[in-house]
Amino acid sequence: MSFFGINGGELIVIVVLALVLIGPERLPRYAAQLGALVRQGKVLVRDAKARVDSELGDEFRDVDWQKLDPRQYDPRRIVKEALLDDEPAQRPARTSGGSGSGPRPTAGAAAAPVAGAPGTPTAGPAPGAGPAPFDDEAT
Repeated sequence: MSFFGINGGELIVIVVLALVLIGPERLPRYAAQLGALVRQGKVLVRDAKARVDSELGDEFRDVDWQKLDPRQYDPRRIVKEALLDDEPAQRPARTSGGSGSGPRPTAGAAAAPVAGAPGTPTAGPAPGAGPAPFDDEAT
């Protein structure tokens, strides 16, 4: 458990240092003051929350403030969800053959890559178009 970024071992060291530096005579008084300060803080937060609720009215009671927290927005998660929400591209239905259906691939022929599919280039020269033009002024 981490409290203000302090783990258990560090907390024990702080308590031991407090015992040595403050001393056993003054430690109970300081602990009581710290407890009173924490109670006052809780009362202030509770009163502030009640005051905000009363001033905003009933229409803001049902607002889910966790959904509006900007810390919850992770760009990687948003992009991943956006990519996964898309429906896969519909492929044209294959016909069962017959005249006019065009050439059918042979059993050993590989399927042509689908444009835009992962791992396939989306731009570039068409197959058999020849070498790309050379620009001798490019750096």
